[in-house]
Amino acid sequence: MRIISEKNYVDQAEKVMKELKQNGKEKKGKERSKNGDKEIRITTSKIRNILSMTINILNEVKEQRGEILPDSIMGQISYLKVRILYEAGRDRDVKEFVEKGNLVEIIESIEDKKSDYILFSHYIEALVAFHKYYGGRD
Repeated sequence: MRIISEKNYVDQAEKVMKELKQNGKEKKGKERSKNGDKEIRITTSKIRNILSMTINILNEVKEQRGEILPDSIMGQISYLKVRILYEAGRDRDVKEFVEKGNLVEIIESIEDKKSDYILFSHYIEALVAFHKYYGGRD
């Protein structure tokens, strides 16, 4: 079963950010947003770093003709997975974000399909949007 699809990726992204916001309320700490609510603990810059790497690959993916991605791009996608895992290992808030968002599992499910990578990049964009909407830290 696929974690995200064209029909549900926006709902999935919203669900992840709602869970992260709820977890932020339950954890100790005094981070508060402008309206006084507890914040999502991961910062916008951390998520945007993941988005930036994703978009760089997306630009190359969009240039490809056909549905099957070449090994060179698949190598970049594998490296993206490594970078996400590295960032998750450095920061427990990133790790929580990666785990709740199932980012590693989704990357692993891409195989070599252009449409799967495009869907993944849209999902990352949706996560960034909901992070901002729900008052994530800058």
